Amino acid sequence: MSHASDFANLWFTFNQEYEAHMDHHLAPTLTASHLVVLEFLDQHPQSKAADLIDFMKTTPAAVTTLIDRMQRAGLVDRLRDQVDKRIVRLLLTDFGLNEMKRGQHVRESFIQSQLNHLSSHNQQMLVYLFGKIVKF
Repeated sequence: MSHASDFANLWFTFNQEYEAHMDHHLAPTLTASHLVVLEFLDQHPQSKAADLIDFMKTTPAAVTTLIDRMQRAGLVDRLRDQVDKRIVRLLLTDFGLNEMKRGQHVRESFIQSQLNHLSSHNQQMLVYLFGKIVKF
């Protein structure tokens, strides 16, 4: 097997475990996608839904569906721009902010539990090497 194939298999397995953990521990309010959107809105206040299309590399319909669900769950609000009423801004609610923090803790705990299998040096090396792969 090639290194690429080994990496793909390991990544697939890690990702399955991550997704299962996140789905289980974020339920019933959040999903991993919700967490990503909440973090984006926290870092980019008053964004528009269109801003999420490029960020999430998805379609307008998928973003609209996601935002609709998040609004029904009380995680975000839509607010018309005061100057240009055609523009609808997305706002993180207080509940959304609290859920984002909970989701970040769930993610951090899972990843740290996986990294704990490695020495501190190897953890640093893994982060460094992965950074090289994604060209952070």
